[in-house]
This record gives sequence, C-alpha cells and structure tokens, in this order.
Amino acid sequence: MIDISIYFSPVEIEATKKEGTIGSLIKIYTEDNFPKLNKNGIALLYVPEFRNDVKEFKNTFNDNFRKYFYDLYVGNSWSHQIYDCGTILPGKEIEDTYFALSQVVAELIKENIIPIIIGGTQDLTYSVYKGYEKLEQMINICSVDHKLDLGNPDDDKINKDGYMSKILTHRPCYLFNHSNIGCQAPFVNKNEIDLFEKLYFDICRLGEFNSDFKKAEPHLRNADILTLDLQSIRSSDFRGKHYDSPNGFYAEQICQITKYAGISDKLTSFGIFNLYPEGNTESSDHLIAQIIWYFIDGVSQRKGDFPIGSKKDYTKFLVNLEDFKEEIIFYKSDKSDRWWMEVPYPPQKESIYERHHLVPCDYQDYEKAMKNEVPNLWWKTYQKLG
Repeated sequence: MIDISIYFSPVEIEATKKEGTIGSLIKIYTEDNFPKLNKNGIALLYVPEFRNDVKEFKNTFNDNFRKYFYDLYVGNSWSHQIYDCGTILPGKEIEDTYFALSQVVAELIKENIIPIIIGGTQDLTYSVYKGYEKLEQMINICSVDHKLDLGNPDDDKINKDGYMSKILTHRPCYLFNHSNIGCQAPFVNKNEIDLFEKLYFDICRLGEFNSDFKKAEPHLRNADILTLDLQSIRSSDFRGKHYDSPNGFYAEQICQITKYAGISDKLTSFGIFNLYPEGNTESSDHLIAQIIWYFIDGVSQRKGDFPIGSKKDYTKFLVNLEDFKEEIIFYKSDKSDRWWMEVPYPPQKESIYERHHLVPCDYQDYEKAMKNEVPNLWWKTYQKLG
C-alpha cells in the first residue's frame, strides 16, 4: 500500500476516552501519528471542497460531526477496526482535490478498507468513481438524492448538480448501472427522465419509498458506491442555512437506508455530501454521526451471501413464461432470505459482466414472474448485458 498520509491533515478534535465509545477504540490521525491501516477496516475521510457550488463561504471547514461520532457507543456485533484518517484539504486547483481523493479511495479499496467520505459537494462522487479505475471492473452507483444530477453532457464544467454527465462521458467507462432513491418530480426535468430510461437506469421515487421502504433494498444491495445528498433530507429533520426543502426523507429513514447499504456485501464506499460549513445546527451534526453509525452497524451484519461461485446454500426457482424464450432463474439465500435473479449474457463477455448478471431483487419480482410478467429489473439488466 502506498503512503496516503501525504494527502491528509490531522484531526484537531479530541476524542472521548469513555469506555465502550467509538472514541475509545477508533484510531485517529493526530499530529504526526498517522494510523497504520490494516485490511478489512473502515476509514473516515473529511473533504471540505465546495468550489463547484454556486454558493461562496467565508469558512469551508466544519467537522463538528466528529465529536458526536466519537461519543457514540460501539455496536454489539462490530468487529471492524475504525480509522479517522483526517482531512483532505482543498488543493490549489479543484483537480488537485479530485486527484488526492481518487488516489486515497483506490488504495483503501485495494486493502478492503471501506472509505466513508464526508463533507464537500456531491461532485466528489466523480473522484470516488475514478478511484475504481485501477480495479478495471464494471461498477454500480446508487444515489440517495432528490435530483438525478445528470447535468449537461456537452458542458465540460462539472458541478454538484451535474456530476453524472462527467461520469458517463469519462473514458474508459466502468459504469454498468446507476440507480436513484428519493428523486422528487419538481426537481427533475423530462429530458433527464428520458435519458435515465434510455440508459436503463433505475429510479425509486420518494413516494414509492414512503409507500414501501423495501423497494429501495435491491438497489442498495446492487451498489458498489453509495452517494448521499444531505439536501434530500427534509429541512425539519436536517436544519441549517442551506437546507430548506419541506419534503424529503425523515432522519430515521436515512439511517435505515444507510444501514441497509452497509449490510450489502457488494458496497465498498460511501459518500455523505453537501455538508455545508456554515449555519448548521448541532442536531444536524449529530445526525451525520448517527448516519455513519448505522452504516457501520450494517457492515457488521453482512451475511456474505452474494451468490458468486457455488450456489449450494441457495434455493433455486425456475420460471417459464408464456411466449418468452428465456427462462427466468431466481435464487433465494438460506442465510438471509434475500433474492436474486440470474440474467443471461454473451459468454465472451464473462470477465466484464460476471458481477452483474445476478441482480438483487425481492419476492415481489418472483411473484410477477409467476404471473407471467417479466420483472422490470430483469428486463433492464438484459438490455445492458446483450
């Protein structure tokens, strides 16, 4: 592992040492003491980069969430070592910040350390994505956001509400799928919806989520990267000068989402973005700490049942549909009762699509197939694999 400490400045908030708290066990970068990072850990990184926002701030640094996080108690089943690597300060140019973050993410993922990136605007998702380039495998991104953030593909300038176009036009492209949880119709134009459908991306609208939160679970289970826009939380639950939307997720829903994401065996990085540095309340900083806590609690409860290789511990279901040449195969995990669908792909593309032809789904998808309906997730994946 290359030395990533060169990208960080140390943490200045002192951790509590109260027995049983995170602060008594976490390894923190303080002064000249950068922690030795071992495999299979979880690492916090704070990145206060806001230059791609239309707003300007007198102060761009606010890591108060740290003191609240350190004060929380460790979960019952936690076994991962937690690190706080410190802060990646903005570089001379914004591209310098992007480069530093992508390098750090790449090194941590190679060591099976899950980075939790907190802070700046959501265009930092592009840097996280670039960190996966060295893996040379197709990946999935899931955004928890009230917008789709596609932006204008013809615009060279990236911004916090248009980072996806930069990812889509980046070459080589390693994006297989993108899914959104929580988009709201007033914030999405028709062209974005049309493009999402053309690319066979997935949307779970806020109304759908509120009617049944389990609709989001397959999208979370299918993601390698989770990116959370804090402006998708309703202002009554996340208070601050720059959070004014009356509609959005409740605080407990966001914690529920991040816990489900943590449980996913596939997910390897998590970004919490648009944490503005000015005008936030203490309760908002405390919510950031709890979001991180629930994500780590989810990681501690992973089942290790993503169906790669032998499927002897799964129940297999075969469904034949009328007037449909493909047989739809379902697998149900005996460990967690979770479901997957198997989607066929050209054999010469096995090395590219091996991680993507088993699609997370739920029991309702199996029921649809039994009623002679092709599940939407199956069909979208089939189009992309063909």
